[in-house]
Amino acid sequence: MLNPFIDAHVHLNTRSEAKMKLAKKYNVSFLSINTEIPFFESVEDQQQVIHDLEAKFPNMTKFITSFDTKYWNTDKWLPRALQLIKTGLENGAVGVKIWKNIGMDPDIKDKDGNFVLLDDDRFDPIYQYLVDNDILLIGHQGEPRNCWLPLEEMTVDSDRNYFSEHPEYHMHLLPEYPSYEAQMEARDNVLKKFPDLKYVGLHLFSMEWSIDEVAKRLDAYPNTMTDLAERICHVQLQAKDDHKKVRDFFIKYQDRIIYGTDVIDDGSMDDETLTNKFETLWLNHWDFFATDKILTAPEFKGTFKGLELPEEVLEKIFRTNAIKTYQF
Repeated sequence: MLNPFIDAHVHLNTRSEAKMKLAKKYNVSFLSINTEIPFFESVEDQQQVIHDLEAKFPNMTKFITSFDTKYWNTDKWLPRALQLIKTGLENGAVGVKIWKNIGMDPDIKDKDGNFVLLDDDRFDPIYQYLVDNDILLIGHQGEPRNCWLPLEEMTVDSDRNYFSEHPEYHMHLLPEYPSYEAQMEARDNVLKKFPDLKYVGLHLFSMEWSIDEVAKRLDAYPNTMTDLAERICHVQLQAKDDHKKVRDFFIKYQDRIIYGTDVIDDGSMDDETLTNKFETLWLNHWDFFATDKILTAPEFKGTFKGLELPEEVLEKIFRTNAIKTYQF
């Protein structure tokens, strides 16, 4: 396995040391992404956890800051959001996260009761501030497209199982919410309006179902990157059907793709479970990208062949693209 490499999409929200010791064993660095997620601590508390980990394990972790929607629909919201961004950056953040709650949270609506999407004009001062100060924005918009499909049309079992157990999050059953297409269009509108914005479209631009659609965005918006976090199984499914197409995609866009797992360390797993999860993902993902082994994935049935990417491509995806994007 590549040594060293960077897992450039995790959420390290506990001070547990086992994951850091495992990372030292593999010579791994982390990018921890602080996010306004309801079951996470505040953005400020998430930041403090990273500072505490970094004090014990120096030079292993960078972090992304974010802003919240407190005081939404009031004059207090924008000054607070900008101040949270500035404070996070002053405290060492290497970029700013905007999350899927914009567009999917029923509490974030305009005064007329309409869902707010990324291209709402009220976010423009934030985007302009980031452009003016050469600050990176990373974005997770919407859910996998499967979320808007009937269960029987979903492409991977993991999504089918999750949304069958959590119908309250299954957008196919909630037609009053913005559509998948509206979410993607709003994101694209922002990138068109702010072409100088440095942007990482997380989770394969939320277009994991089609590397063709990901390629269109990378071509259309040259200041953008994308990452693989929690969407590698969708790439593997496409490789099952057209191995050459997927391999060619990674070779063509080798300078634009960043590796990450999206492991959430929130205290719900004990140390052994958490470290086993990291180690299993790292090794399985390496087999897919670096070897020509015949592989299986728990998310769908059937086998697929590893991509056996050239060494220089692996180096970029697993390490140097994260270095140039996140200032490692």
